[in-house]
Parts: sequence; C-alpha cells; structure tokens
Amino acid sequence: MKKHILKLSSLILTLLLVNTGCEKDFLERYPLDEISNETFWNTEADMAVYNNGLYAMTINNDNVPILQGHSTGNNIQSIWFQDNFSDNFAPVGVGYMQLVRSGLQVVPTTASSQTFGYKGWDFIRAINVGLENYPKTKVTDAIRNKYIGEARLFRGWFYAEKVSKFGDVPYLDKPLNIDSPELYSGRTPRLEVMDKVLEDLNAAVAGLPASWGDGGNPGRLNRWAALLIKSRVCLFEGTFRKYHGLPNPEKWLTEAATASKELIDKGPYSLHTTGNPNADYSNFQRLADFTGNKEVMYWKKYASGILFNNVERTVHRTIGGATKSFVEDYLCKDGLPISLSPLYKGDKVLEDVFANRDPRLRQTILLPEDNATLVFDVNRTYPRITGMAGGNTSTTGYHIIKYFNPNIGPGFNTGITPALVMRFGEALLNYAEAQAELGKITQTDLDISINKLRTRVGMPHMKLDAIPVDPRYANEGISPLLVEIRRERRIELFGEGFRYNDLKRWKQGKKLAQPTLGILFDAAAKAKYVGAKIETSIDPASGKTYIDVYKGTDIANPVFDESKHYYWPIPLGSIAQNPNIKQNPGW
Repeated sequence: MKKHILKLSSLILTLLLVNTGCEKDFLERYPLDEISNETFWNTEADMAVYNNGLYAMTINNDNVPILQGHSTGNNIQSIWFQDNFSDNFAPVGVGYMQLVRSGLQVVPTTASSQTFGYKGWDFIRAINVGLENYPKTKVTDAIRNKYIGEARLFRGWFYAEKVSKFGDVPYLDKPLNIDSPELYSGRTPRLEVMDKVLEDLNAAVAGLPASWGDGGNPGRLNRWAALLIKSRVCLFEGTFRKYHGLPNPEKWLTEAATASKELIDKGPYSLHTTGNPNADYSNFQRLADFTGNKEVMYWKKYASGILFNNVERTVHRTIGGATKSFVEDYLCKDGLPISLSPLYKGDKVLEDVFANRDPRLRQTILLPEDNATLVFDVNRTYPRITGMAGGNTSTTGYHIIKYFNPNIGPGFNTGITPALVMRFGEALLNYAEAQAELGKITQTDLDISINKLRTRVGMPHMKLDAIPVDPRYANEGISPLLVEIRRERRIELFGEGFRYNDLKRWKQGKKLAQPTLGILFDAAAKAKYVGAKIETSIDPASGKTYIDVYKGTDIANPVFDESKHYYWPIPLGSIAQNPNIKQNPGW
C-alpha cells in the first residue's frame, strides 16, 4: 500500500537535497555515504522517493494549502472548516476566519501570522529542484514523465491557490540560490502566472498514469485527479475573469468543461449509490476507510499515534453550526425553492424545516429525532443552543452531522477521521457550471451531471425548459439556470472547502456582509431552550426573530469592500524584505 503517512526519511531526503542544492562545497564532494544531486538521480525509485517528500510537505496545510486534509489543533488548517470563511458556517467566537469574512482582516506583519497566507515558497523550490534533476535519471521518457507530471501538478495547483488569494504573485520555474537576482523580483501579473499554471496542469494530465496500481488506497495523484484539479482551477479562473472584467474567460471555461467531461466520460469513477436516497449521500462520506470507493478520487488516512486530527471532536461538538441562509437554500421535494413550493411548512417548529425537503438536508443537519439513531448524544435532547448546560451546543441551532461517525471517538488529538480530499461529484458540478457559463448547456449536459446527483437523493431532475425563478435571487444579475446550478453546488459540497472561493469568483462578496442568523427564536423557543445565551434580530424579509450569532461582538457589522476584499493583503514583512513587491489595492 502506498500510504499517505509517508516515511520520515523521505522528507529528510527532500530537505537535504533542497537545502544543500545551492552549496557549492557540498556539490563538489562525492562522499560514498552521503546523498548529493550528482549521485542521487539514477532510477525511478529515486524520483518516487523525492516526490514522496513533496507529498510530505503538503501535510502542513498552513504552508501548502493544496491536497488539503485535516490538521491537529488548528481548525483553520482543515479542509472541512474552510466554510468558516463563508456564509455556510457560524463558528464559535471571533477568530481569524470570522475576521476575514466580516471584512475586518488587517494587513499582517509577517507571513506566519496569516494562516494560508503569503508563504510556502520552499515547496516551489523543492518542486523546481526536482524538475531540474529528473532528466538525469536513467529511465524511459514515459516513466520520467509520470514524476514530472506529478511535480508540475503540485506547482500549478500551488500557484493557482496563491493567485486566488493575492492576484499577482512572484512566479519561479527554476530553483534559486541565495544570490539569485530573482529573489528580488516583483509580482508576476496574474494573467502570465495563470498561463504558466495551465501549462503545468496540461503537462500533468499528459504525463500522469491513469493508475499507480494502489487499489484506491491513499497513494499518489493520478491522471484523473489532475483532470479534476484542472477543471476546478479553470472554472475558478474563467468565472473570476467573467465577473471581474478580466480578458478571455471563455478559454478557461472551455478548458474546465473539457477536463471535467473527459473525467466523466472516460474515468473509472462514479457516484456512490445503493438506491437509498435517504442515506446514500451521507453514508459514504462517514466511512472510516475509503479504499475502493468508486466516488472517492483521493483521500488521506490518519492513524492514532502517528498522524491524527480533531475533526470528529470539533465539527460536531465545538465548530458552531450551519446558518439559516444555508438551510433555506435546500429545495423542497417537488424541486421548487421554499419561496415557491406549497410543500414548505415554514420554520415555526424546527421539525417543519426538514419536512418535504431535499433528503440531503436531513443527512447534513441534525433533525432532533435522529439523535438516538445517529448516537449523536443519546443522553440529551437536541438542538442545544450556546449557553445551555451539557451536551454539544450550537451557535445557530442547526447541528452539523455531515461526516459524523459515532464509531470514531471524539478524543482530543487522537482522531483518525479520514479526509475526503477529492470526489467525483465535484466533476459533475464543474461541468454543468462551465457549460452554463459558456451558454452551451443542453438537457443532456444536465442529465449527465446535476441530475445524477439529484437521482442519488430522489430529487426531481432539473429541466432546462422549466427552471423556477426564485424571487429571493431575482436581483442576482444572473439567469435562473445559474442560480439553480450554484444552489446545487452549495448543497452538494457543503463543508468541503468551496463556498468562500465560489463567492469570490462569482463576485458575490456582498453575501458575506449579511448578518449570520440561526433558527427562529420567538417566545416559544425561548421557553424551550432554557439557558441559551444568544442575541436575536428581526429578519426584515419576514419580520420574524432569529438567533443573530455575532450580534454584540466585534464582527456584529460585517462589511465587504468591493475595491479590496476579493484579494488578501501582502504581509508587511514580505514587502520590507523586497521593495519590488507592491501591496494589493486598498490595503
């Protein structure tokens, strides 16, 4: 088994080669008992071991936030908590993610003070060292290109992530020495960087094998994973350019559609389904081991005492809760939004919120009567609101149960919940959206993408000639079709790390400036949830009173500045070290 839990020696080897590659004295000696660039690069095994070190570097999600799994202690570093940046989650307290989403992020002093920030450049150096040396190996081009493709996938993906946060970034495609003039170059324009990114992703698709023979274990990225990443990156870039007025969005949207379509048509993956619409969506995501699952394209494995996480403890017990905005986006079982469907029973009683809704809602958010069968907390009644004594409380009243597995204990720093990093369902959503943005989508396109997701949960198919017009989104400035495709994406990929970037690329940052609300909290709720310590506000749209999670806190009045908040600030320390690095506008 090619395990994600990589041998420490692989990382040491990588660091040895990377950190000594520019020391002339080291390279001029050839001791028989030491490794150097002159003696190392010979076989396929050498390239595999070196690239194992690249995988090891991605374990640090803070420095290298791609191939993102879980992290110990810091929720910010876990893929499932990225929705904290968005309008999907309402985390406890006021932390870094809430400051960003509320428009109160400040310019950091150093890169280390800004999580997922302007850092991780040693990863690029490691990649470039490898790419410079792979040609030395005595193997066939086909074998060599597998590892070149692997490295270039990492490089393209890393730069795409940096561009999504900062726009222009310094681009390097060769390893630098301590006296290299490129160390003091400015930021390469976004359009140039992304052209390089596309070259890397295309090389990865061309060079990577369809399978490494790992049997679905958490091993190496294959060609199909490269296609998924390409579709994700190109969809982001294409829609960002379209809605932010940058040139040639059609090129990127076409690349996104082509990559996802090839994966759909030719890849070995499919949606997990057993014919049970009330369980299939959640059950496969709650597994303790994803080996051989047809929908899972890449995952990370954890083991007690070796590599562990706090997901089971935090996602269900201390994370906070899902928002009213998110819960209201689920359609009713007739395929209509709650604003139009006669099946919607309202939210006067919490249980009514779940009645006649898309089955994914009940598989994502806790319906109180499911507490016993899920073994969420059989000793207490739910929901439990912040301030109530005992149990697992929620900031909003909407407890998150996606991924919940009672057989994986909630111990602190002992969790082994696997990380579902990539799954086939995303490819279906990427394809539908790219085709719709290009104005080329057909009913057949919907049937091979979004309607497969709906079939799994027993929901009516989306019909191109019968798209409902949800009055809540009438002023979005987009077609009803795109409204529904975006809704489907929000529902299907909740808690998988996409929503914040989706809002940025759609130029919908204004949604982050809305109050973060929870369940209805009228006089009856106040009497029911004894001890709850919350603030409330009246929803102007309905005139009803709801939990207002951050009222009375430092982020009670969120803002979103269209002139600056689509990009993050460059740390002051980085600018001080290199005056050619200029700050992003508005910061």
